[in-house]
Amino acid sequence: MVGKGYLVRSTIIAALGGLLFGFDTAVISGTTDWLKKVYALGPFWLGFTVAAALIGTIVGAVVAGRPADQYGRRTTLVAVAVLYFVSAVGSALAWDWYSFLFFRFIGGIGVGGASVVSPMYIAEISPARLRGRLVAVTQFNIVLGILLAFFSNFVIARIDPGSAQWRWMFGVEAVPAAAFFFLLFVTPRSPRWLVLKGRLDEARWVLDRLGTDAGSVDQEIREIQTSVATAHHTLEEPFFRRAYRKPILLAIAIAAFNQLSGINALMYYAPHIFRMAGAGEDSALLQTVAVGGTNLVLTMAAMAVIDHFGRRRLMLIGSIGYILSLGATAWAFYANAAEFRAAAAAAEALDKAREAGNQVAIQTALDASSAAVAAAGAGGTVVLVSLLVFIASHAVGQGAVIWVFLSEIFPNQVRARGQALGSFTHWVMAAAISWTFPLIADWSGGHAFAFYCAMMVLQLLWVLTVMPETKGVPLEKIQRELGIE
Repeated sequence: MVGKGYLVRSTIIAALGGLLFGFDTAVISGTTDWLKKVYALGPFWLGFTVAAALIGTIVGAVVAGRPADQYGRRTTLVAVAVLYFVSAVGSALAWDWYSFLFFRFIGGIGVGGASVVSPMYIAEISPARLRGRLVAVTQFNIVLGILLAFFSNFVIARIDPGSAQWRWMFGVEAVPAAAFFFLLFVTPRSPRWLVLKGRLDEARWVLDRLGTDAGSVDQEIREIQTSVATAHHTLEEPFFRRAYRKPILLAIAIAAFNQLSGINALMYYAPHIFRMAGAGEDSALLQTVAVGGTNLVLTMAAMAVIDHFGRRRLMLIGSIGYILSLGATAWAFYANAAEFRAAAAAAEALDKAREAGNQVAIQTALDASSAAVAAAGAGGTVVLVSLLVFIASHAVGQGAVIWVFLSEIFPNQVRARGQALGSFTHWVMAAAISWTFPLIADWSGGHAFAFYCAMMVLQLLWVLTVMPETKGVPLEKIQRELGIE
């Protein structure tokens, strides 16, 4: 089973792009209060600061497809690793708000590129019978990265390095970014990209080590060639054309719904959401770690069954879970609005007392905060439990499915551009959700979660009526089933 070991090793290394994707996405959640203080940011500019990385992801998702086609999937991932490293070090050493925005934007380009190229690369090296589970390793690493970011933030906050706390939270990402860079040089190039470039001897060598669907390396190469060997199917052909309308619409829909669930609002603002629901600072960070742990465990479960249950069934389960959990969260914010506001005001008063250094004022504010947190306790518990169900639903449904589905539904000759379109849509919606959440939540947390719940009702209808099943179908056959000739 040398081939299988080589395949798994290459998959794990490529999926490190997903781990850094998850870490970079979630690490800012522990720094939002610091950023508000250091740069004097109101809700609008805090949302913009958080969204700066997401604007970068939009750029990364748009531009990643062309270098992935021209220079190769692996070479593009090497460039992504460099961007992650530069962003981590630069964000930690930022000398003003503008430099911080710049380095977060650079990291966002890396995230956008990884979201396109990592799952695409893994899909192209994987036999169909293993493709769902192997591409889902990217999602596993994304949620592992999220958990590591939440846990890292919690540990650094407990160590309390003072005013440099938020800088350490960003800087630790440089270590896994460097490891990703060096490990990529022991992975093979995508065999499908090699065939597209006419490098057949290299493609045979790689397929011989990775394994094939056809059982014969030469037969596998012929099938790949057949899928792109007509005069009207070349890497230079137009992408937005009638032949690709169905996969284009499918990609846009699944990517938009992914973010309309509000998942990135939770990833970027989890401690803030729990503090809105009456949790203290340490408790909010610890509850955030619980969210990351739930995400990781349920993602592992989804990976184990995605090639058995199928993509569509997991999306159905996830959609129902979304609707129930988001509805309960919205209700908790509506029903406990006064208690939550009182707890938030008491926490703010405690922060101000601590900054002033008046021990009598600190004790008075601490007593008031404890009483307010206790009053909000029942509602806060509903929010915590509901959001744990929400993250479990995401892990089982959209989280496990989106990157697998996007890597499958486009034919070889436009897969890079199709994956880029899906990622572009995903990150545009992510930026919109992350930018607007502080503004909406400042007005009413219930309104934000009620809106996300309504969007998930629409997703459920889309899954029931439109979404096709792709499990176990070789990539070269999926295009025929979608009517692409």
